[in-house]
Amino acid sequence: MDQQADGWDFLTNHARVLWAIARDPAARIRDIAAACHITERTAQRIIGDLEQAGYLSRERDGQRTRYTLHLDGKLRHPTEAHLPVRVLLEVLTSREDLFRPVSEGQGGTHGDSRN
Repeated sequence: MDQQADGWDFLTNHARVLWAIARDPAARIRDIAAACHITERTAQRIIGDLEQAGYLSRERDGQRTRYTLHLDGKLRHPTEAHLPVRVLLEVLTSREDLFRPVSEGQGGTHGDSRN
């Protein structure tokens, strides 16, 4: 399916950036941007949004920045506002092997029948 053609997607770039940081709290902006298929400038803006909203904080560690996620912050949409961000990240990372591109895995496809 070509979701780009329809103009919508299931996850926002904000969710993707949060997920990328959860996977590597010491990731560089360029690595976060590449993982999310966005520009570095967009990644910086999103990180600023997430920090301002209280979902993460950042601390300099020499030349690098280290991120700390605040997982008890609530999701923003009224339908999910009772859920903490932790739940979203648990869903995304609990079966992360399903989201890894085939080239990184041991072969197989995204549609296999692993439970």
